[in-house]
Amino acid sequence: MAHRRSRARQWVRKQASDPYVKRRDAAGFRSRSAFKLKEILTRDRLIRKGSSVLDLGASPGGWTQVALEAVGPRGMVVGVDLLPMEPVSGVHFIEGDCRDTDIFNKIRLRFGDRGADLVLSDIAPNITGIRDVDEANFLELAGFVRDISTQLLVPDGSMLIKLFQFPGTNGYIVDLKGWFSSIARRKPESSRKASRELYVVAKGFGV
Repeated sequence: MAHRRSRARQWVRKQASDPYVKRRDAAGFRSRSAFKLKEILTRDRLIRKGSSVLDLGASPGGWTQVALEAVGPRGMVVGVDLLPMEPVSGVHFIEGDCRDTDIFNKIRLRFGDRGADLVLSDIAPNITGIRDVDEANFLELAGFVRDISTQLLVPDGSMLIKLFQFPGTNGYIVDLKGWFSSIARRKPESSRKASRELYVVAKGFGV
């Protein structure tokens, strides 16, 4: 119990000293991860005005806010998450597991013939602390994101997915080359240095 309290205090101190937490509050974003997406969008130009975007793992809505601003009033953003999310005006939110057939059918219905220009995924499974189990769970989930993307993306569409460094991660990234013409790895400045997370930008679907 004392150990947990100590870790909780360390987390509070880290948050209080984090410049991106302060910028998040000042900008009105729901999560500091919004700055990760903003940096990647600026660098890789994944969204144009009028784009249609699927945001998987949307709650609490930081990425959703950034995507909505980027697509403008003619665009469309659909958010999906197991957890509830406070409404973001102009965004259609679907609460449920994207791996469920019923939820996927709702997503497909929402995009219709328009399709998605970009699929975003900031999803991370619950961590058990058992490396082999965590890797298997993560790669399984990443596989679902890839499958959803390849079913919904328009030709030349893009996918942005958060990954973690596991022995099998490179194999997953190599496999994406069979679907996309361009693959790039990104580590945004706002990503904490100690984190094993990385982001993969996959562009040119089916090209």
